[in-house]
Amino acid sequence: MAAPSGRRAEPVVMLAVCALLGYLLGSIPFGLVLTRMAGLGDIRQIGSGNIGATNVLRTGNKPLALATLLLDSGKGAIAALLAFLWAGPAFLGLEAAVLAAGGAMLGHSFPVWLGFKGGKGVATALGVLLAVCWPAGLLACLTWLVMAAVFRISSLSALTALALSPLTGWYFGGPLVAGLCLFIAVLVFVRHEANIRRLLKGEEPRIGAGKKKAVP
Repeated sequence: MAAPSGRRAEPVVMLAVCALLGYLLGSIPFGLVLTRMAGLGDIRQIGSGNIGATNVLRTGNKPLALATLLLDSGKGAIAALLAFLWAGPAFLGLEAAVLAAGGAMLGHSFPVWLGFKGGKGVATALGVLLAVCWPAGLLACLTWLVMAAVFRISSLSALTALALSPLTGWYFGGPLVAGLCLFIAVLVFVRHEANIRRLLKGEEPRIGAGKKKAVP
């Protein structure tokens, strides 16, 4: 029997490369880069101290917050889609996409460029879910929107949407997608530890709150 050639000869290496490239893409801190380019200073010194879109919104610059949201979600989606296409849908496409998605989440949350102190991963999570399993991703986005419209609290909206995602991931994508959703949910909950404490105390800032000094 002829030995497998090309990309199929080293599936473990391929999957590792997908995870690494996902991490590198995910680690690009768009919120920090955009706010500095706009002359708004260090986003980590205001609001929640997070580098994500919700905290960028607290600068009062809505277009910049929207750009951060799109770029943070886009980098996760692009990482997953590129891995899927490179590995091949008929070979290891889904596995590669899941690993790249997980890598992007870790990159955003723990970027090497910022001393492993990054964002909380909500926008990136929604992006990777839309790319890996669009029905689960779409339901997560809709859940976030409904919760945000009702309660006006970004963290509560995100935690609710991602807590439900393993169930929708299992239904629409099977166990591998559900596992990714569970990993994402756990990571996001860990990154929102301080937010959860403030939610329990009724002290969590609402969407659109003005610029202020960072809280721990």
